[in-house]
Amino acid sequence: MDRNTRKRVRRYAVALLVLVPLLYLVPYLVLFFLVCGALDIKRHFKVTPDMAEKYFLGNGIPTWLLSPINLLADLLSARNLGTYRLEDLPAAHRAEVEACVKAFVENGDLIKARVAEVLGDRKRGMLTFKWFARKQDITVRIPAFEQDYRYIKTIAVSVFNQREKTSWHFGPLRLTFRVLYNLDPIDSDGVFINVDDKTHYWKNQPLFMFDDTLFHQSVNDVDQARYCLFMDIVRPNHLQPVFDAAIAGAAVIAASFKTVFYKNWSFIR
Repeated sequence: MDRNTRKRVRRYAVALLVLVPLLYLVPYLVLFFLVCGALDIKRHFKVTPDMAEKYFLGNGIPTWLLSPINLLADLLSARNLGTYRLEDLPAAHRAEVEACVKAFVENGDLIKARVAEVLGDRKRGMLTFKWFARKQDITVRIPAFEQDYRYIKTIAVSVFNQREKTSWHFGPLRLTFRVLYNLDPIDSDGVFINVDDKTHYWKNQPLFMFDDTLFHQSVNDVDQARYCLFMDIVRPNHLQPVFDAAIAGAAVIAASFKTVFYKNWSFIR
């Protein structure tokens, strides 16, 4: 039995040990989460057995447990396109994205120098300026990143060392969308991001926005580091005060999100 098979068997065994007693003790609650999970996964561009297994039995479990909140966010928002162009966003959202991208490009050399000082041979780094609207204690000072934006809640720089990639994974919440901007796109098919069955090559467009609760993977398969502006922006919605309150609540447990969803990253100040 190979490693992947053993891992799969272990997943199913744990699922049975947990779900069978819960079905007996709280059957309606279990059925509620199963229905929410089924509705949540149905919205993916393409559902595969591997994706479904990881959603319900692997690294997608936190996203599954948050699916009732995410489905409610869907009801209170404009239709989710999955992946976005800048022109798909309202004018106020676009203005904030453009301001941060401009500052990122203008301060690219400063950011690279700071990362080079501390990252070393570690595989991935995250230089954080703001995390769920909470300003971080940081050495690099960029005034545009210190502003109190209405919609942008997280501002960071994601760095992949050479020949590095993430596993396929799911983000936690659909209260926000992920915004990425590649500082120095390399003319190579080896630097890209997969979202479900869609592939975005950075050489074609340095800006990419998407619903990060979709199944995704980032790849930097070249002999050069990849620097991306990394932001979370409030998704366009019909009840902004509700989203503001929900995001404020998420900010309280944002440190836990870091531990669970970014355990393979080195955080830089």
